[in-house]
Amino acid sequence: MNTFGNTFRLTTFGESHGPAVGGIIDGCPAGWVLDEAFITEELRRRREGDTNDVQHITSRQEADEVEWLSGLYEGKTLGTPIAFLIRNKDCHSEDYEALKDCFRPGHADYTYQAKYGFRDPRGGGRASGRETAARVVAGAVAKQILRQQGITFSAINENRHITCTIHGLPAGVGGPIFDRLNARLAYAMLSIPSAMAFAMGESPDDWRLPREQFADAWVENGEGENLTQTNHCGGIQGGISNGMPIVFHVGFHAPATNPEGMLCRHEDGTLQHVAPHGRHDSDHGSRLPVIVETMAALTLADLIF
Repeated sequence: MNTFGNTFRLTTFGESHGPAVGGIIDGCPAGWVLDEAFITEELRRRREGDTNDVQHITSRQEADEVEWLSGLYEGKTLGTPIAFLIRNKDCHSEDYEALKDCFRPGHADYTYQAKYGFRDPRGGGRASGRETAARVVAGAVAKQILRQQGITFSAINENRHITCTIHGLPAGVGGPIFDRLNARLAYAMLSIPSAMAFAMGESPDDWRLPREQFADAWVENGEGENLTQTNHCGGIQGGISNGMPIVFHVGFHAPATNPEGMLCRHEDGTLQHVAPHGRHDSDHGSRLPVIVETMAALTLADLIF
């Protein structure tokens, strides 16, 4: 699956060291003026992180300039598919030559080979976090439209356990049983590279509370974001939003590349020590909040538009 969503759909394409990454957004309403400065800032957050902690971020420097190919006229959406691409300009593909016949531990090298019988070893190919640049562009489009409806997103990094809060979502969004809003959010979040865990509520450990504490007591005459005294359910009950802030947490594992070298599995089954020559994040936590917000925005856009 390279497409996310049913009514507001994003299809992404491209590999880490291919000519470009990009996407096609289908189902975007017509007549919306896109704030390209906002899209540029969202891409900067993904590229540099929210804390500008450059010592942990890859030295790969991509300008991340968006080229719009269709779906816009005079800065407004046409309601037709919006196609865009972001060219890859700072690739050092030769750094990955030693991995052509080897599989790194903790990466998708082996599983992609097992599924497809052929893979692009340069920078992780399609499995690279580079693919998320296209998601961020589409998420920025969705955010702008949702913001007009009073819906905003805020995610913070707490040692790679990203807490995201959505304000302004009215009660009644989502569906019961198999189409729960929390299930849709979990599906979206766990599609992000290196995502490992998902939890709803004010705390990721809210599910451990006894029933008398977990139940969110009503506020007399309360409504919207003042509906209940606590928000242990994270703003969703029975799979449907209740008007309180949506709060959830996403846990990520650390980048798997060891700068001192790794024991890789060769195609012949032997283990070989390979020193990584590519450019990698040593910690990507500060880059994750905007990607979590992006997938939340795409989820809500798909349910609301």
